[in-house]
Amino acid sequence: MRSVYCGPSRSYVVDVDSGLAMTAVPLKHRSAFPPHPAAPRVARDAPASQFAALPWRRMPDRSVRVLLITSRETRRWVIPKGWPMLDRTPGQAAAQEAYEEAGVVGEAAARPIGAYRYGKRLRDGTVQDVEVQVFPLEVLVERLAFPEQGQREKRWIDPVEAASLVDEPALQAIIRAFKPR
Repeated sequence: MRSVYCGPSRSYVVDVDSGLAMTAVPLKHRSAFPPHPAAPRVARDAPASQFAALPWRRMPDRSVRVLLITSRETRRWVIPKGWPMLDRTPGQAAAQEAYEEAGVVGEAAARPIGAYRYGKRLRDGTVQDVEVQVFPLEVLVERLAFPEQGQREKRWIDPVEAASLVDEPALQAIIRAFKPR
């Protein structure tokens, strides 16, 4: 038979039959564990980070066109974006997302040209505040086949028109102000 004594900093388990006593280290504080799946959903306070590409190309008449894509679920006009990647810089992560979502390959700038925020609805129903850094991506190749082909629409358009199609005011300003080298 075992008897348990719980003190403020240690627990003791005593095997009454043998007379042996063992100490046990207390468990982690419950805040160190993930919430129960049935617990109410509360969005985190600090914004999450994402990286986006603003794909662009220069036309034969020297004008600039930017690429917008539709989001998969709401079909809003957006730019390719995604979560940080362990093995890539922010600009490289943005370029990877542009390939996966729009099939474009090119050279991303080393520094962002701006940032905007939006509310991303997560799978569990919460809305996460996300700050997105935007990296210009000069498109060198547009692939016919790419991972999310057929899941989105794509449109190459003038930056002023593109700005009018996106919902986020800060992203509108970034696109309107974009002037490639």
